[in-house]
Formats: sequence, structure tokens, C-alpha cells
Amino acid sequence: MTAPNGDKPRRGKAVGLDRFRNVSAWVFDLDNTLYPAALAIFPQVEARMGDFIRDRLGVSAERASVLRKDFYERYGATLRGLILEHRIDADEFLEYVHDVDRSSLRPDPSLAAAIAGLPGKHFILTNGSRKHAEAVAARLGVADSFHDIFDIAWAGHLPKPSPETYDLLVRRTGVAPAKTAMFEDLGRNLMVPRRLGMATVLVAPQGTAALLSASLGPESEAEADFVTDDLAAFLLSVHSALGLAER
Repeated sequence: MTAPNGDKPRRGKAVGLDRFRNVSAWVFDLDNTLYPAALAIFPQVEARMGDFIRDRLGVSAERASVLRKDFYERYGATLRGLILEHRIDADEFLEYVHDVDRSSLRPDPSLAAAIAGLPGKHFILTNGSRKHAEAVAARLGVADSFHDIFDIAWAGHLPKPSPETYDLLVRRTGVAPAKTAMFEDLGRNLMVPRRLGMATVLVAPQGTAALLSASLGPESEAEADFVTDDLAAFLLSVHSALGLAER
């Protein structure tokens, strides 16, 4: 099986799918990575973040939207800014913002099998809550494909792309960065992993992988070794490259 269009190394010094041959820790972001962004789960979360800020801080909806975006840009996650600047209770925030409609999510047997068949262990690393991750994984039918979930509470409310979060991940898994692969829908969250030596995969919106692969240069903030807009197909290409299909 050949990789889907755009699923190729973007840098001249990068190797092909053999880059994954020694990987034994496979780390996946949750929202807009394990399921397509078009299913619009995360926009619901963002809307509820705005509602939470409006109600707790007593500001207008417009001001709440500004604060949400500002905290995200400066701290890596809206929650981090609310904790540091307003001493918001993290559990209350996470419970509220993840109370969303997940009915658009459907079981994805191909993705579940593709993840489960990867050698080594498989993890979710999310800036959301474990409860939300478990609910999403259950709806997708991939829960049994993962060995553990690392959420923002586990990380001490230090979100990706904080370097400390990735250091904690390496210590927790016990797997060297050179033997770890990271899958993300946000380029900014791949910068530290790639500098640590992890294999990095940017999961792009459907239909955009080829464009991104061609247009993002070596100095791009995306920091992705590979770009794909079809995660299951990409993982099956990795299976094929590693000879897993024949086992």
C-alpha cells in the first residue's frame, strides 16, 4: 500500500516510512486528530469556554472570546491562563467545557485496527480532560487500542506545547524520544517533539495534506516530518512499510 497523497517526508534530510521502524511509543493527540475536524466537536468546546469565561469573569461575550484566544496564544491553553490570572478551578472548567454533543462521532474500525496493530504501546496526550478523551475514544471504538491516556490534569495543567509536558511524557512512558512518534493536528505542538528527536506527523483537515506538504518549508512552525489527511490510511501505510501486514 502506498501512502495517501501528501503523506511523505517534507524535509530533504528526512527518511521515508522506515523512520517508524524503531518506534515503540505511539502518541496521539485527541481532538481533530483521532477524528476529522469537520465533525465539529472542538468548536463546541471553544464555545463553552467562551460561555464559562463570560459567566465566571462577568464580561461580555465579545470580551470572553478575546480572552479565550489571548490565553491560548500566551499560555498554550485557555485553562492555563485562567488558572494563573484568575485562579479558576480547573476541574470545574474541564467538566463544563467538555459537556458537548459527541453524536457525530461514529465507530472507526479501520482506525482502531490500525492503531492496535502498531508495535509497542499507544497513548493519547491531550490538553483536554481524561473523561472527555475516554468518551471520544469510546464513541470512535478505539478505546481498547490505547494503553493509557495522559490529560492536562496529569501534566499538572501545563498544556502542550510546554516542554515540561513532553519531558514528563518521556519519563512516564520510559521510551526514548528517538523511539517515539507524535501525531498532532497543530504544528505548534510538534515543535518540541521534533527537537527532542521524535517522529512527527501533522494530521491535516481532509483534502489539504498535499497542499500543506508542498507549501510548508523547513523553517515552518509545523515541524512535521510527515503530513496526512487520512490517519487510518497513513497508519496502514506504516504497517506495510514495516512488514506488519505480512505477520
